[in-house]
Amino acid sequence: MKICVILGTRPEIIKMAPVIDEIENRSHELLLIHTGQHYDKEMSENFFIDLELPKPDYNIHVGSGSHGKQTGLMMEGIEQVLIDEKPDIVLVQGDTNAVLAGAIVAQKLHIPVGHVEAGLRSFDVSMPEEINRLGADCCSLFYFVPTEESAINLALEGYMPNNIFVTGNSVVDTCFRNLKIAEKTSTIIDDLNLDNLDNIITLTMHRAENVDNKQRLLSIIDALMELKDFNIIFPIHPRTKKTLENFGLYDKLEALRHIHITKPIGYLDFLVLISKSIIVLTDSGGLQEEAITLNVPALTLRYNTERPETVSAGGNILVGADKDFILETADKILNNEEFYNNMKNAKNPYGDGSAACQMLDIIEDAYNNDDLKIESPDNIMTSFKVKMENVDEDITVSKFEKKYNCIVRVVYNGDEMVFPEGDLNIKGSIVLFNEYDL
Repeated sequence: MKICVILGTRPEIIKMAPVIDEIENRSHELLLIHTGQHYDKEMSENFFIDLELPKPDYNIHVGSGSHGKQTGLMMEGIEQVLIDEKPDIVLVQGDTNAVLAGAIVAQKLHIPVGHVEAGLRSFDVSMPEEINRLGADCCSLFYFVPTEESAINLALEGYMPNNIFVTGNSVVDTCFRNLKIAEKTSTIIDDLNLDNLDNIITLTMHRAENVDNKQRLLSIIDALMELKDFNIIFPIHPRTKKTLENFGLYDKLEALRHIHITKPIGYLDFLVLISKSIIVLTDSGGLQEEAITLNVPALTLRYNTERPETVSAGGNILVGADKDFILETADKILNNEEFYNNMKNAKNPYGDGSAACQMLDIIEDAYNNDDLKIESPDNIMTSFKVKMENVDEDITVSKFEKKYNCIVRVVYNGDEMVFPEGDLNIKGSIVLFNEYDL
């Protein structure tokens, strides 16, 4: 089986590393396409070497540009590769322009798409990532979702439940995988003198809604200035640095003894830094996942998140740009042992680190059953009615579907909404389903 993996940015490479390992370990043919969305040497050649990954078979070198231009160039380059290589399935990960481009092109060529980390929703259409997620899911055949909540998102949007697979998130696999590499190669403990610093906060901030909004930025910076009981390690994004300089804030921050501004650091060094931290303060999406995986409380500088499971689990708190809330929560983590332990020991909603293995099992099963095909239907379309009923009989989802010729979308058991796994007993539940005409 030939499996194509399309990558565009550093987070995609990171999260797909264990999937790539699994493909190679099972002796499938790997076709690796790098779009070059992160186009400097560190983001491409060196990064693959650092993570002990194979060199991409193709690099499209799209570089930077507007969303439309960048996505269009990716589609053109990916299309030619897929026509020439004819993979059995294409895997994309996350919510970047590369994901959208790869999913659209593969679907148009009738190559099935597996969307890794499907079903995430911030419900904020001002975010380009949200548009990419929605578009990629429209073009996918296999949905590898990190949590049941993500599965329910897709089921409510009308996607077929039997194409949705709750595998956990490969971020867990990759954190365990790459922390082992980092502990062998990283020099950041010595470089930043971490062993002699206590109460470390790792800070990242780069999103436009924080960096370009002066009022929000000032509120966050005011909070940082008052967090004097901590040592704040701030690997600063070039865009953030430029904005702080324009607002006259950079020199004020740099002069504070408890704030340690550094240039951007590599991923492996960053993993070690997180593991040595008492708090992660961030507006990043992926870092919310990494923090809970490494048992580090996260305070997220946003008002919404496409990772709500981390909040529900108790390992992440949305603090927005609210100075008082940031200070209050950081103080509780430092001085309230019970509060800190509850966040630190929050159950990881993203699984046990077997996501990549589960994904390959599902793909292999589909391949062996000749289900990796997108073909025109041979049967005349059957109409259906959308119905909702209270189930009184002792019956599972699979048996209910067979008995009533229907597809169960979601189950409500009185306390919460549940994804309709086949062996779920639905007695006493309210069921939303599609009933097909006989």
